[in-house]
Amino acid sequence: MRAWFACTGAELLALDDAAVAGALAASQMARRLSGEPTQLTAWKREAALLRALVRDGGGAAWTLAFEFDLLRLEKRIDVVLLTDRAILVLEFKVGATTVSHADRAQAEDYALDLRDFHAGSRSHPIIPVVVATECARPAPFQPPLGVPGVAVVAEASAATLPALLRAVQALPPPPAALDGAAWLDAPYRPVPTIIEAAATLFSRNSVTEIAEARADAPNLNRTTDAIHAALAAARQAGERVVVFVTGIPGAGKTLCGLNVVFGDARHEGSAFLTGNAPLVAVLREALACNKAGISLELGPSNDPERRKRAGRLRQARHETAAALQNVHRFLADNAGRTTAPAERVIVFDEAQRAWDAQQAMRDTQRRTSTLSMSEPAHTLDIMGRHQGFAAVVALIGGGQEINTGEAGLSEWGKVIAAAPGWRAVAAPGVLRAAEAVQRLATVAPAWLRLDENLDLTVPMRSVRDDIAAAWVDAVLRNAPAEAAALATRASLPFLLTRSLPAARQALRALAAGRRRAGFVRSSGARRLRAEGFDAQLMGTDEPVDWFLERWPDIRASDALEVAATEYACQGLELDLVGLAWGGDQVRQGGAWQPRRFAGHAWQVVNSAEEQRFIRNTYRVLLTRARYETIIWVPPGSRAGTDWHDRTRDAVELDAVADYLRGCGARPLDQPAPTAPVPAGLLL
Repeated sequence: MRAWFACTGAELLALDDAAVAGALAASQMARRLSGEPTQLTAWKREAALLRALVRDGGGAAWTLAFEFDLLRLEKRIDVVLLTDRAILVLEFKVGATTVSHADRAQAEDYALDLRDFHAGSRSHPIIPVVVATECARPAPFQPPLGVPGVAVVAEASAATLPALLRAVQALPPPPAALDGAAWLDAPYRPVPTIIEAAATLFSRNSVTEIAEARADAPNLNRTTDAIHAALAAARQAGERVVVFVTGIPGAGKTLCGLNVVFGDARHEGSAFLTGNAPLVAVLREALACNKAGISLELGPSNDPERRKRAGRLRQARHETAAALQNVHRFLADNAGRTTAPAERVIVFDEAQRAWDAQQAMRDTQRRTSTLSMSEPAHTLDIMGRHQGFAAVVALIGGGQEINTGEAGLSEWGKVIAAAPGWRAVAAPGVLRAAEAVQRLATVAPAWLRLDENLDLTVPMRSVRDDIAAAWVDAVLRNAPAEAAALATRASLPFLLTRSLPAARQALRALAAGRRRAGFVRSSGARRLRAEGFDAQLMGTDEPVDWFLERWPDIRASDALEVAATEYACQGLELDLVGLAWGGDQVRQGGAWQPRRFAGHAWQVVNSAEEQRFIRNTYRVLLTRARYETIIWVPPGSRAGTDWHDRTRDAVELDAVADYLRGCGARPLDQPAPTAPVPAGLLL
């Protein structure tokens, strides 16, 4: 049961305030969470208020769930009250005299979580209520219609809460009866963000709840089990192994890697390695804040509570730095040594993007290379210094190569074949990739064992449906009929607009509760400058603030001022995404025409490799959202005007918008269809 303490109304009437508070304190201790005396006082006050509600409202048959646990960075609903009319999400602010915007957003977010992820809540009205006990003038309560879904956040004080409950009880009964016992037992299957999942894994050292996130998660469970089985077999035999985990965008590869790093391997030395510097920086800071007791929902970094706890961050940052490392620095640091690294198990994120020998040995303005081989070769050389067991878990993301010098799976196959004592485990697809560079080998070699469970085929990022990745693939393959057919299967989470103000307005409206919105754009979309939207994230510090801070901090993503490029957002996600379409991917002659901007004009890209990079850039950008993606195609510049700009030709951009519309992208001003969410996705 997810509630720390649950009871019927009749059972609550038989208990005193101290007994309720004591039961909650015992649950808190059992979870190894620290408590404060003020919390006991608050629990006693809540119990007294709720007992009066039950007594005066005749609620002996009601159900109350105290501290209902949500997998949202260790957040819990204070109380869920189930009457025969509705589900009330009660967020108590004991002693508070006002209700803040943050309080309302918190209560709304909890209610939305129940609607989206709790099977017992989907067919009932859900009413979020902020109870500021000493508020003199809470906003008047407007009773909802009593239909399933989340109502507008209500406000109440200790004095007005009984009247609010009477108004709720005046609603008509819901179509399906509310059964308290069944509700408590109903599955809660959230789809956490990577940041939330990492924080939970880091603090709990457990993956059970996350692995059960979706009904279609057996694919994720099987892959997790297959990784652990491969590692256990190599550990027992004292062997060296590379475990390849393949999968489509958003299927949970990063989550599988975090499971390894923060699971059993954590105790024998493990690290998550990635060349994605923004991903490292964001996850490190998120984990450090979580470990230091600094909530990521506290708001801007000048919040007094964050300042008070900032002193704890230094040690927390040191600990998280060991678990999450930049792969290029890891290899460079160890390449010149002869001793084994501290890590016996490493996770190599986006391993198909490991550098080939030419790129690895290349000096740049920012670094002098210390490498003498490809990154896969150095990886096996470094990990091979261990006596006995050593492992590399290589995460392979197809269709997301966006840089030159990426070695691909073929390089991994060559170095494994040439490295004594190494073997590999992978899904059969590594032998069948369309591109030779992404095939581990042409036929199954003796050092390779095939396990189909190491391929992740079910998208996990998209909360409401599973067609987003497939639709994006069809769109970018120039298969409009296939994309349009997919769009008819469910409510496609892609909307289209030609207006930047309309896109901003829609993102703010859709980002209810604490859900996060932000803009993304291609790094090659150079002419967005003329549209007044050229700002993009720079370095590694800006992405940290963009992903972790919240409005009214203007650095936050939901300020909707600065866009993340494919380099800043790969591996991470937002709840709502605004994609600013650029002139680097336009339609000409009924096909995609990738381009690069040089000097004062666009140049056609003829290189197949560079065309693939641009196509994959838009694949990354179009698969960042957990809910809706709003695609903004700028209006461009019309011929015949005094200031016609050929680098923003309206005809080319019109063709992009027409193509996306023909593929099923819904115009922003068009109402969403009423097609039901497939039950198998969330039940």
